[in-house]
Amino acid sequence: MDQIYLDYNATTPIDPEVAAEMRPYLEEYFGNPSSMHSFGVKSREAVEKARARVAMLLNCLPQEIIFTSGGTESNNMALKGAAYALRSKGNHIIISAVEHPAVTEVVNYLGTKGFEISIAPVDESGMVDPEDIRNLLRPGTVLVSVMHANNEVGTIQPVKAIAAIVHQHGALLHTDAAQSAGKIPVDVQDLGVDLLSLAGHKLYAPKGIGALYIRKGVKIEKLIHGADHEQNLRAGTENVLEIAGLGKACELAFKRQEAYRVQTSALKKKFIEGLSAGLINFRLNGHPELALPNTVSVGFSNLNAQTILSAMPQLAASAGAACHTGDAGDSSVLGAMKVSPEYARGTIRFSLGYTTTVEEVDEALRIIVQTIRSLTPDASLTSPESGRAEAVKLTRFTHGLGCACKIRPADLEKVLAGLPPVTDPNVLVGAEKRDDAAVYKINDDLAIVQTVDFFTPVVDDPYTFGAIAAANSLSDVYAMGGQASFALNIAAFPVNRLPLDVLNEIVRGASDKAAEAGISILGGHSIEDNEPKFGMVVTGFVNPRSIVSNAGARPGDALVLTKPVGTGIISTATKMGLAKEETIREAEKVMMTLNKVSSELMLRRKVNACTDITGFGLVGHLHEMAAASGVDASIEYQRIPFISEVLSLALAGAIPGGTKANYNFALQWTDFGQLTRIEKYLVCDAQSSGGLLVSLPAQEAEIYIAALHENDIRSSVIGYITGKGTGLISVV
Repeated sequence: MDQIYLDYNATTPIDPEVAAEMRPYLEEYFGNPSSMHSFGVKSREAVEKARARVAMLLNCLPQEIIFTSGGTESNNMALKGAAYALRSKGNHIIISAVEHPAVTEVVNYLGTKGFEISIAPVDESGMVDPEDIRNLLRPGTVLVSVMHANNEVGTIQPVKAIAAIVHQHGALLHTDAAQSAGKIPVDVQDLGVDLLSLAGHKLYAPKGIGALYIRKGVKIEKLIHGADHEQNLRAGTENVLEIAGLGKACELAFKRQEAYRVQTSALKKKFIEGLSAGLINFRLNGHPELALPNTVSVGFSNLNAQTILSAMPQLAASAGAACHTGDAGDSSVLGAMKVSPEYARGTIRFSLGYTTTVEEVDEALRIIVQTIRSLTPDASLTSPESGRAEAVKLTRFTHGLGCACKIRPADLEKVLAGLPPVTDPNVLVGAEKRDDAAVYKINDDLAIVQTVDFFTPVVDDPYTFGAIAAANSLSDVYAMGGQASFALNIAAFPVNRLPLDVLNEIVRGASDKAAEAGISILGGHSIEDNEPKFGMVVTGFVNPRSIVSNAGARPGDALVLTKPVGTGIISTATKMGLAKEETIREAEKVMMTLNKVSSELMLRRKVNACTDITGFGLVGHLHEMAAASGVDASIEYQRIPFISEVLSLALAGAIPGGTKANYNFALQWTDFGQLTRIEKYLVCDAQSSGGLLVSLPAQEAEIYIAALHENDIRSSVIGYITGKGTGLISVV
């Protein structure tokens, strides 16, 4: 059986009848619907026919329908448009705690424009109590937004009851019906809503088309200015092709609604019963009765959703909302429902469609049960037959990869800002400069340099993971110009999910890398955990007069990078099954390579500053260096060495959540110039065991690079320190 699609809440395929309806407007009827000639009239007829079909599905007047580019635009148009139009009456808006980001981000924006936002809580099933809405209403409340049905757990909200309360107060009610339209009746007259959003790709129409219902008499401000299209509410020539498709999809949804409900309800019941028969430890999220007939949100105990999904590539499903897939962090919906982390982090949303078959559900259940059993205690992986370390794929047992799992830089900055200042005069380097390691003075000629680093697997092979983790931990000492002396291991290990042979191989890989570095491992500490983690505390020594910190970069310095970039993207691509074997091997070699020789050669030159490139990415760590040094810097994108295939893998979607977080944090102090979004991600990619970034005079850089090349170390000048400043980075 081919891959089974169980992610219909994310998007639906285009129905064949919808595609047939669209085809003439792709191939034959191309006229502008605002034109008065026959070509334009034909297109206008299609638009109005579609408008009537959408109105039929929602039980409203055709003139109450405005076509948009999708659910997100409809939400923006409704919320901003109504808020601005009603501003003279008040500035208070209420939303529920389980809204889609297409609502929450809009009201967060409105909050920056002087509006006050209140959040209505939900119960453990994800349902809003209408009385909570009543209690939040106040004289300045002008708008309330509560979604019709939740996209993650399927709970259907009591919109009708909420509408009655809101209207008693004189405010407007908006509902996001992107997930409910076509699955359950969505009758705006019965619901009593003033504004309702619709997304085409949730009901077998194309992506990029949607609609907004605006009750007759409700006034909103237009957001897109130009001509007077769409009743002078949305300027721009109508997308006739996709509007025709949306209209047909709404017509089909109206006809099939009851049959869809019966079919998907039966499959949902079968799905839940199959899970109950095969598994003992899971939690169903959402209301047991008042929920979408096609949505099954399941939390698996003490597992990670991404780990589960990676272990069953035959199934297409989502860990939470599709728009957040790949992002780190727990679901805000499950958090609002107070689902315990034990189940929240292992929650997967399975959503069925009208084309889903009984055979597909049966096969999906077989795969799910088999996968969950393999990832839980007393699983087959711990048996003598399948418990060999070489049979284990480590990246399937973790939520994230390597240094990409670091706490987000913006959050870490907040935590570190609260630390008290260090007053010990023997502390030569502490946390204040965000340097790589701590340095403590023993006497005038001797100081201890110490670091600790550990992370989740970045590769599948246990031995290779141990070697990479060791190389990564040692790197901080090398970046400070220190000489490593000994190490302690740090291990977290799921003893009930993985055989101890795996941990033996991890430790062996680390031991071999420590031997290569010329140091001993003297012990360590281990704990049981839900996922494997490994690293080291490394202790070394340095002459206090020879410390290389990240705070000494000077204007005019050249910036030398000693390893290529891209390990975060390749690790993610490996977990997704996208990376070629030769690309994986190249990335592993980069990460396993010690920075020992690069450090030793660096110390022979007049070096001003150094840092190693790890979880915060090239741009992030350069910013830390520049800010600590009181300078600004510029790097040239074309000079940055990348591991093979990184760009194509990034274009394929292999972007770690840590890389995205790095990019978002970097926006406040980085000018990315003309880089594309993907290129911006590349320079922000969260690295594991990356190279050294060395700041030294330009003439010294030439000699340094020549020496690196003699030792087969791939390196290049990637930029310069441009002058005094505050840590601003430009990428050209």
